[in-house]
Amino acid sequence: MTQHPIVSRDEWLAARKELMRKEKELTRQRDDVSRQRRELPWVKVDKRYVFDGPDGTETLADLFDGRSQLVVYHFMLAPGQEEGCVGCSFLCDHVDSARVHLEHHDVSVTAISRAPLHEIEAFKRRMGWRFKWVSSYGSDFNYDYHVSFPKDAVAKGEIYYNYAVSPIPMEDLAGTSVFYKDDAGDVFHTYSTYARGDELLIGTYNFLDFTPKGRNETGPNHDLSDWVRHHDRYGASGFVDSTGRWVAKDEESACCHGE
Repeated sequence: MTQHPIVSRDEWLAARKELMRKEKELTRQRDDVSRQRRELPWVKVDKRYVFDGPDGTETLADLFDGRSQLVVYHFMLAPGQEEGCVGCSFLCDHVDSARVHLEHHDVSVTAISRAPLHEIEAFKRRMGWRFKWVSSYGSDFNYDYHVSFPKDAVAKGEIYYNYAVSPIPMEDLAGTSVFYKDDAGDVFHTYSTYARGDELLIGTYNFLDFTPKGRNETGPNHDLSDWVRHHDRYGASGFVDSTGRWVAKDEESACCHGE
């Protein structure tokens, strides 16, 4: 950690007030961006998506659960993966504490993954989460909202993610999508964000950004995979690979990590 200058209280106060001026500028800019986000045009969802959930088969409209707004977290859990990616799990550790407030403010929250429901439910029980999480197994939903990708597109390096084409060697990535349902029952897609756009939902990062060391993501990947673990794995021997998956120490010899 870089050595910081030690100054008098008056010198510190002057520096702090200058930083506060910049913080207020950022707050006003963030408020303006949020306003522009709310003013984006909408797209009517005409396709009928069906999900497998804990209450049986549900449509996208059903997931609103009597509210007019729905936030969907696209959780990276493909069929057969058994446990979610570390980054998605980190974000979802923050959902339940916010959910009670959101539900009393006309917003429902649901996670959606390609894995079949029994695999979702097993990992959800392990993590102790209570938010709703449904399966889009066999549905086009993940593909239509650009968080899952056909194998041939992955092989060609032509993945359309975060509003650009790039050679990402993964069939599933994360994101957040928002929907609105009107009084007639019509559903509209209002917003989607991907990659670092999801960081706004991670309260831990907001705490860390206040601290002297900040996020302290010093390598090898210089992101959350340097230190975040499933919350029941802190202290365990292993690492998070480039796909966001946990690799136990005894699995290292079978992994391409570091190549």
